[in-house]
Amino acid sequence: MERIKVKIINKSGMPLPAYETPSAAGMDVRACLEHPVVLQPLERALIPTGLYVQLPQGHEMQIRPRSGLALKHGISLVNTPGTVDADYRGEIKVIVINLSREPFVINHGERICQMVITTYTHVEWEPAERLDETVRGDGAFGHTGVE
Repeated sequence: MERIKVKIINKSGMPLPAYETPSAAGMDVRACLEHPVVLQPLERALIPTGLYVQLPQGHEMQIRPRSGLALKHGISLVNTPGTVDADYRGEIKVIVINLSREPFVINHGERICQMVITTYTHVEWEPAERLDETVRGDGAFGHTGVE
């Protein structure tokens, strides 16, 4: 498993994001709020984290929902996964949405999402007149298993 050093500024007053188990891919991220935020059903809000990072070139941070919040309370992220690029230096903020039928309160320090830091590659496009044939061909949404 690769380990990298990432500079972080933490203005949240909360512990830094950390892996909860040795094989975890994601680290929980906490809300940094002056006052609780009440999300009504189908309402979304931009939630600050108080975290600022400097990712190494060739890496990105993905912001993903927490499965427990999604299952128990219908809380998810609007743009999932959210991407934080290596050249971004602003505060990490998360667009949270309430997909349940009940209001949900987000408090300071509440774990609202998880972050995964991963590598990426850049594409160099190669214009072509045709693509190689495959068994699937141009079969799209729901084409497998249909008789």
